[in-house]
Amino acid sequence: FCTPCLQECLKPKKPVCGVCRSTLSPGSRALDLEKQIETTETTCNGCNKKMYLSKMRSHAASCSKYQNYIMEGVKAVTQEPLHNTRSFPNRFTFPCPYCSEKNFDQEGLVEHCKTLHSMDAKQVVCPICASMPWGDPNYRSANFMEHLQRRHRFSYDTFVVCDYDADEDDMMAQVLMRSLRDK
Repeated sequence: FCTPCLQECLKPKKPVCGVCRSTLSPGSRALDLEKQIETTETTCNGCNKKMYLSKMRSHAASCSKYQNYIMEGVKAVTQEPLHNTRSFPNRFTFPCPYCSEKNFDQEGLVEHCKTLHSMDAKQVVCPICASMPWGDPNYRSANFMEHLQRRHRFSYDTFVVCDYDADEDDMMAQVLMRSLRDK
């Protein structure tokens, strides 16, 4: 997981598993993983020096060639013109379809609805689905709470690189092709 995604899963109030979103219980150190980090060799992208993964962070902090390598990458990315953000739909925060309280992330909306609206049988439009290209902004879910539990226990962006311009069938075909390649 990248740092922002991992941090999202480890929120201080409610740390959750990055895969299934189950609440995490205090655990023990992953000694097998630590050993693997201590014994796996890698090469610095700046100076091409070989070292163990466990030494890479401290090396990168002091390697001027690595710092230049990173800065070149930053320059390459920032030279592209910025997209007009107003033309992209907001897929990160959502209003509650029952009480119109705003600015919930997906996990927050699920928790809010479970806590305050679990007995509300009113048919509502799912704001998460409605924000997706394949979503129907007029479709009212017959059982919104069940829909939330089944469809939105995790965020699409956490697990897949979404191409929101592609339809669901195209994305499924891409995932299947990648899974065959990875074998």
